[in-house]
Amino acid sequence: MAEKRYLKWYNKVGYGSGDIAGNVVYAFLTFFVMIYLSDTIGLNTGIVGTLMAVSKIFDGVSDVILGSLIDKTKTKMGKARPWMLWPYLGCGVCLFAIFSIPTSWGQTAQYAFFFIFYVMLNAGFYTANNIAYSALTALITKNENERVQLGSLRFVFAFTTSTIIQAVTFGLVEHFGNDAAAWRIVALIYVIIGIISHTVSVLSMKELPEDEIEAKKAVDAPEEKYTLREAVGLLVKNKFYLLILGVYLLTQLYTAFTGVGTYYMTYVLGNRELMGYFASALNIPMIIGLLLVPTIVAKLGGMYKINYSGYALATIARILVIVAAYMGSVPMMLAFTAIASLGMCPLQGDLNAVIASASDYTYLTTGKRIDGTMYSCTSLGVKIGGGLGTAISGWLLAAAGFIKGGVATQPDSVLTMLNVMYLWLPAIFCGLVTFLLTKLNVEKANAKLLEPKN
Repeated sequence: MAEKRYLKWYNKVGYGSGDIAGNVVYAFLTFFVMIYLSDTIGLNTGIVGTLMAVSKIFDGVSDVILGSLIDKTKTKMGKARPWMLWPYLGCGVCLFAIFSIPTSWGQTAQYAFFFIFYVMLNAGFYTANNIAYSALTALITKNENERVQLGSLRFVFAFTTSTIIQAVTFGLVEHFGNDAAAWRIVALIYVIIGIISHTVSVLSMKELPEDEIEAKKAVDAPEEKYTLREAVGLLVKNKFYLLILGVYLLTQLYTAFTGVGTYYMTYVLGNRELMGYFASALNIPMIIGLLLVPTIVAKLGGMYKINYSGYALATIARILVIVAAYMGSVPMMLAFTAIASLGMCPLQGDLNAVIASASDYTYLTTGKRIDGTMYSCTSLGVKIGGGLGTAISGWLLAAAGFIKGGVATQPDSVLTMLNVMYLWLPAIFCGLVTFLLTKLNVEKANAKLLEPKN
């Protein structure tokens, strides 16, 4: 018998379009905040990196707390949608503030201004919004293939938005005057786009009744309320959650160091307009591949093999990017970057479905439903992985002797460091993700738990 379908086409597209809003925040911040702070505002990359690292202390606490609050929420809109809707307005305010640092202030005040709004954005508003958005995968459908479709569509919109932002931001900044005011205008444009797309996304979906979400338990455990401490205990006992969290941290570190491309194109390749070409090589193959992921997963009957095989291909391709770079061939770098992205797209497309399966694993083994808390790995991984990646980038650049203020050239030590950061580290992260994915067969574990007992 065919598995029940829960979603119309507009529900799926509406869900996916929520990542337009997510990426006008995430992509803009990841790829451009450091170069804005160093070359336009004139702040030290090492100090900025330290502030970003310190902010992660708040992130680790807020993710699990807000995930638990989402689990306990009961409104007419459901559990997750209220937390998705209203916090995004705070995201917009904070993003605009980060790119509106007063140039007339002293540097101490500028560092403080940046730190306050960066923490508010990451530890508060973005956390609530992103966990709720991710948790919806498990709350609006029980159909495994629909969950994969949602993940694929989500990242189609995400990578499309990221590609556009990376391709047009420098041009927009130059159009508006290439100064601090120009960055402020561009940030405002992105915030308006984000609020509109986000509101449409929230209104296009409806959560399932709670009694319809529940599945048959594999253990005879009564439903009961649990504290935040108990929720954390449930997460730690779920090995698949820990594996997914590790994967998220590494993939976000990968993204953060490919974000050094703004510096790499400017100072190593000598043409920052190449940023758009490399963004296209990263994202267009990903978008094409994501459209095919649901069909491939359905035909293969699962996500496990395609995920680790794809990342093994990506690892090989990233190594070949290094070879092409030292050969001085930009076209070959672009080609192997594209192949690597194709290898990564299965995991990007079905990762939300994998998390939903991990949440099912907790329910099957304990009888407790913790979808919001389980999806804390999405926000925790994004923020800690991405934030630490950006922070470490700042430290490494400062240690290498980076000259702030938008100078035309940098010392050889900085160019060497940029090669390490943009070429070598992403390949290493791909290899580590591949290893973790070989252990992440949650589908098999759930199937075994659901086998009839003799």
